[in-house]
Amino acid sequence: MSIIKKILPLFVIVLVTSVSKVYAQDLKKVGKYKDWEVMVMSEASGKVCFAQSTPVLQAPKKNKREARLFVTFRPGEKILNEISTTAGYEFNKNNSVLATSGNNKFKFDIKQQGFAWMTSAKKEKIMVKVMKKGSRIMVTGYNNKGSQTIDHYSLLGFTKAYKTAKKACS
Repeated sequence: MSIIKKILPLFVIVLVTSVSKVYAQDLKKVGKYKDWEVMVMSEASGKVCFAQSTPVLQAPKKNKREARLFVTFRPGEKILNEISTTAGYEFNKNNSVLATSGNNKFKFDIKQQGFAWMTSAKKEKIMVKVMKKGSRIMVTGYNNKGSQTIDHYSLLGFTKAYKTAKKACS
């Protein structure tokens, strides 16, 4: 019995290390373009390519969060220009998540597991055009307590990152 108690923790450490290395190898950074970077990974449904950015400014300042904005391509699922965001917390179901650039506003329709997505491919295509022309986009969300957060994303490098991600999955 004592040999099992000695071997089991070692086995768990080896298993966790092996699994994390496999996932690390699956996710590859393709390039960095100013404030955006491009990543490629493999899933059961095929290759997934995405451009992502982190906020250059967050409000409230005292509440640092792991926020991200993504544009993803999933050719195996016939998905192009999938726009999603995370604010680093679970979004409040009663409030909208909005992206704003200039006079353009885009509502994220689905909020699950700390992420928000749009359901309209047409709106996503329009938002990509706005992002290519703009210099900044702000994403506003609300946490479960009802407190508002605003993440400001720079769009410097977006067009190059977008084209690189799209090409990597074509």
